[in-house]
Amino acid sequence: MEMLTIGAFANACRLSPKALRLYDELELLRPARVDPETGYRYYAVAQLEQARLVAWLRRLGMPLARIRRVCALDDASAAQEIRSYWARVEAETAGRRELVAFLVNHLSYTPRKDTAMLELRYSALSDTGLVRPANQDTAHAGARVLAVADGFGTNGAPASTAAVEALKSLDGEPLPGGSVLNLLEDAVRGAARAVQDAAPGKDDGTTLTAMVWTGSQLGLVHIGDSRAYLLRDGELFRITHDHTMVQSMIDEGRLTPEEAVAHPQRALLLKALTGGADSVVPDLRLCEALPGDRYLLCSDGLSTVVADEELRRLLGSAPAPDAAVRSLVEAAIDAGGPDNVSCVVADVVEADGGRRLG
Repeated sequence: MEMLTIGAFANACRLSPKALRLYDELELLRPARVDPETGYRYYAVAQLEQARLVAWLRRLGMPLARIRRVCALDDASAAQEIRSYWARVEAETAGRRELVAFLVNHLSYTPRKDTAMLELRYSALSDTGLVRPANQDTAHAGARVLAVADGFGTNGAPASTAAVEALKSLDGEPLPGGSVLNLLEDAVRGAARAVQDAAPGKDDGTTLTAMVWTGSQLGLVHIGDSRAYLLRDGELFRITHDHTMVQSMIDEGRLTPEEAVAHPQRALLLKALTGGADSVVPDLRLCEALPGDRYLLCSDGLSTVVADEELRRLLGSAPAPDAAVRSLVEAAIDAGGPDNVSCVVADVVEADGGRRLG
């Protein structure tokens, strides 16, 4: 068996001698032979492939404990483990990117120069659909909080209800724009605890997409694949990013949006509030409100069966939020209603003493 000194082996596999000694101590990459008198380490040429794999995985930032698991697997299983690890890294990176955008927006925000007072007019509607035996969605529209949650698992309904109830406490008090980041973080922590109490099973949980009104801005919290849209000047913009395996594959260029529609794992979530989850980092965004803006929050029971162009048409043609939510739910039902469908529509208007239509 051809042997290499630790120095020659380190040079060949791009791992330093110091790293090789550490991996020996951790039983991750043991030398083929250790000189009993000098303690000098020798490695077999056949070990180079594994050493290079370790070096590559370290460059990815993979923890040593997970590298040990990968190295113990056959090639196909190792590839799947690496793919799974990287999908999680990308999901976490996307969450940090959203947080960076939130902070830049938050710190760069300049209040509107005009003194017009703004308020929300809003309506919410939820329907079981034509296929599901029960409704696990929860939708809420209040003076300051708009929210949609889509529960899953045996206790999906209690989970979605608990998440939304945890936010509803913000409905009755003024929310200064300067503290909205802390308020959103606290709200998500409270929602996570409420879901764990209501649905302790690791396979039970809920998505959560919510907006909190400060009087001039809307702070957005998003976890999962429910969605938020903005209709402004006749154009529809999606302002959330799905936390799904399929969306991550689209982001990586491995799947087209058209292929995603029929993908068997299109509903597989990478991020949600669950009974067994560790802390989840939500997407956060701050949206400046303009008179005439119309916001839509919805569960995937709407967005997966009604195309964006049809959403734009329905939102643009409805005279008020109550009419809008009715037409949106009816469109999902007409499309077969394969899932629970919930939506919240809110209009930003100049204050005239009114609050809610519908």
